[in-house]
Amino acid sequence: MTENALRPAWEYPRARARPGRQCPSPWDAERLRPLSRFQVMDRLPELGEMYAANSGAEPWQWDRLRHTFLSRLADDMRRPGFALLVAENSTMTAFAYGFPLRAGLFAIREIVVRPQVRRQSTDRDWNLARRLQRRLLGEHSDATGVTLVARFDVPTLAALRAWGWRDLPAGERRTPSADPRRVLLLDP
Repeated sequence: MTENALRPAWEYPRARARPGRQCPSPWDAERLRPLSRFQVMDRLPELGEMYAANSGAEPWQWDRLRHTFLSRLADDMRRPGFALLVAENSTMTAFAYGFPLRAGLFAIREIVVRPQVRRQSTDRDWNLARRLQRRLLGEHSDATGVTLVARFDVPTLAALRAWGWRDLPAGERRTPSADPRRVLLLDP
């Protein structure tokens, strides 16, 4: 067995465009599909591993991150309207999930994509993170997306803003300005 055969799909490098040509979406062929709660349960180890591997944390931190994520996911799966989408070719390469909060608002709890997606062509409609979040919102009556981000998590804030998220206007905030989290909105 080769070394590459042992690597998870999300660690494989992607092809780059030749100089002078527009780079097509490296995830162009990936299809998005929802998973039922039973399918999510069957794929918990894979989801936890992908979350940890794409967290940006050091590998020695992955067990704790995986455990925390899987606990949060188990709690969120109990919420009415819970939805989880996966992107896949021959294997799962990304996922996002959320749940309705109230009429017109849908919490997008996680968008888990490779680090390249956070940086490459974030303003393009074919960007995988944009496709995942748009599909989640579209399947819930074009609700406005809402998420919380640690105030000082600069890489996550930058990625979300690049994918179309915006800060909640100051006049609409109901939390103190000293809150350690930011509320971000994504219009349908």
